Amino acid sequence: MAPALIPSTATHPTALSLRRHLLVGILVPIALFVVIDTYSLYRQALQAVNVAYDRTLLASAKAMGDLLEIEDQGGQPTIRAHIPYSALEAFEADNRSRMTYRISDAQGQWIDGARDLPQWSGTLPNQGPYAALVDFYDSTFRGDPVRVAVLLHPLANGGGHAMATVQVAETLELRRALARQILLETLIRQLLLITVITAVVLVVVQRVTRPVRRLSDVLRQREEGDLSPIDAPDIPLEIQPLTEATNQVMQRLQHVLDHQKRFVRDAAHQLRTPLAVLKVQVQSALRGDLPAPIALQDIQQTVDRATTLANQMLSLAKVEQLRQLQEFEILDWAETVRAVALDVSPLVAAKDLNFEITTQPCRVQAHDWMLRELTRNLLHNAIHHTPRHGNLSVSIQPQAEMAMLTIQDTGTGIDDTLRQRLFQPFATGDTKSGSGLGLTIAREIVLALGGTIQLGNRTHGNAVIGLDANIQIPLNNTEH
Repeated sequence: MAPALIPSTATHPTALSLRRHLLVGILVPIALFVVIDTYSLYRQALQAVNVAYDRTLLASAKAMGDLLEIEDQGGQPTIRAHIPYSALEAFEADNRSRMTYRISDAQGQWIDGARDLPQWSGTLPNQGPYAALVDFYDSTFRGDPVRVAVLLHPLANGGGHAMATVQVAETLELRRALARQILLETLIRQLLLITVITAVVLVVVQRVTRPVRRLSDVLRQREEGDLSPIDAPDIPLEIQPLTEATNQVMQRLQHVLDHQKRFVRDAAHQLRTPLAVLKVQVQSALRGDLPAPIALQDIQQTVDRATTLANQMLSLAKVEQLRQLQEFEILDWAETVRAVALDVSPLVAAKDLNFEITTQPCRVQAHDWMLRELTRNLLHNAIHHTPRHGNLSVSIQPQAEMAMLTIQDTGTGIDDTLRQRLFQPFATGDTKSGSGLGLTIAREIVLALGGTIQLGNRTHGNAVIGLDANIQIPLNNTEH
């Protein structure tokens, strides 16, 4: 049994260490947040880049609009454009992007610039970022994606007035390159942040789990059967309940082991004597030292005592087993007392005892076998010590949240020397007729049920007129 007390070093294939749990629990949410935050930052950076470069497009459109003129041709105002291509060079950032333009009148008629630049057909926004009559949109020009700024530029002079539509388009290479650069720098910072967090978590977990690993090493190096309490004052507060629960389990296991050792020791010691006597009696019978009927009668008595001893030792072991299992239920102890009294009625009749029983319902939380064994042992003991034609009374009744069983006999009572060791195993005043385990079994059952047991002489004057056994077990009136 002892090897099972030391935890195996093998881990379950799907089990995660505390370190991995913390890393997964901390880094996965952070990684998800970084992904979302990076995407959001990229969108914001791209929007900021567009706003900045849109200002350049607007400036170039205004510069072209300032170069437009209006002439009167046959009473019709006509827009004239004298725009050299070099006018766009001041607004081109570098050679990674190209700019082009188209100028048309209010009716969409081409005036100057690239004819194949798609004509603007949109509407002005209700409230844009600029006070001018400006619109921005995405389009394509000669197979390349472009960003287009549209400026509705009014013209007026002595020749009349007109509205010119100035479109300036710019390819997106520079914008995209700048957005990619911002994204890359953002990712580098985020990866650096994750690396720092990972390192911090590893260091902190390593330091926090050091007492746990040290405790594991101490437990692994323990000798077989060592169930002493765990002493780990430096263990983290969150793990202290685990160590306390482990100490409690070890204490219970130590109790079970001690009980088993005591049972084996007592069994070996107590059964050795009747078996030795039985062997001697058989050898004597084989030699013919005694007549066969007498020899067989002696052998039968020895076998009966050994059987009684073995049964009672097994009962004592069963009490400990049931105490550990705690498989109790709500029972009426009074019914058990009446049933046991009916079972032992032949013994009462054989001694012609004046038997009286009084019962009231007493619901207790217990095991049926424990109540029967407790009552049977006490009644057997009382019947055995009550002389023929004596009085024996049994009563059970509720009293102050306790179920009280009282058994009164008219025997010789117990002397002071036996009183000190009455409930100890194999303590009996009559070695020929008893094994000394009946009261021990009764006491263990009562303690397992959370009760008390007392034995005391009943006197009249200075004379002992009998023995009183008082047993109390907590009542349980819970309805089921």
